[in-house]
Amino acid sequence: MTLFGDNIRHLRIKKNLSQDKVAQALFITRGRYAKYEEGKAEPPYDVLRRIAALYNISIDLLLALDVKKVDIESLIKLDDNKIVLPITVDSFGRNSIELVSHRARAGYLSGYSDPEYIESLPQISIPFLGPGKYRAFPISGDSMPPHNDNTYVIGRYIDNLGEIRKGKTYIVVTANEGITYKRLADKEDDSITVASDNVIYAPYKIKLSEIIQIWEFGCSITTKEAIPDDLSNVNLKEVLLDLRKDIKQLKKS
Repeated sequence: MTLFGDNIRHLRIKKNLSQDKVAQALFITRGRYAKYEEGKAEPPYDVLRRIAALYNISIDLLLALDVKKVDIESLIKLDDNKIVLPITVDSFGRNSIELVSHRARAGYLSGYSDPEYIESLPQISIPFLGPGKYRAFPISGDSMPPHNDNTYVIGRYIDNLGEIRKGKTYIVVTANEGITYKRLADKEDDSITVASDNVIYAPYKIKLSEIIQIWEFGCSITTKEAIPDDLSNVNLKEVLLDLRKDIKQLKKS
C-alpha cells in the first residue's frame, strides 16, 4: 500500500464511510476506488482534487504526509490547508538547514514527515539565502554537471506546484525514484517533464500524484575540488570527423 492509499483509507474509516459511499461521491466505481487504496492505481488529477475536497484537506497533505501522525482537525484550520512541514530551528528561532547525507537519503522517503527523523539530521546555516525553508540533499550521478557525487544541492521548499517554472532546476522527491535533481522542461495538468543537463540522458515525465516534495535550487556545496579533463591524448581532428559522420547519419534517418 502506498502512502497516498494508506492516507485515503485512514480518512475514509475515520469518517465511517464505506468504499461504495466514497466512490459514489467521486463519481467512479467502487472497484476503481479500491485500487487507489490498495496502491494498484493512481487517480487522475480531477479525481485527486475531488478526494481532497471530500476530506477538506489539501492535495499536498494527501500525497506528502502520513495523516495518522498529525492532528488533522488542527491542519484543516490553517489558511489554504497548507501542509505542515517538520523543520528545525536554532536557539534564536531561526530555521536551520537540515542536511540529508548520502547515508540518510535512503530513509528520507519514510522519514520526511517524521519530526524525530528531521531532528536527527545534521544542521548547517548559510546567511545569504533568501526567505523560505531550505534543506540540503546529496547529488549522485553525472546527469546534472557540474554537480556530481561530491555535491550537495540546497533547495527551497515549494508548497504549491503552481510556483514551479520551466527552465529552473528542482530537487524532486517521489515514492518511485526517491531524491532526484533535474531541470523542469514542461508542465501539464497531471504531470511534469524533467530533463538532465547531460544530453545523453533523455527527458521523462513524472505524474503529479507521484510527487512527495519539490525543492527549488538555492545554492550548492561541493565537497571535493574539480579535476580538469585530460585532453592531452585526444585527437581533435578525429573527434570532429566522428561528429560529422554522426550528423550525416542523423540527416539520413
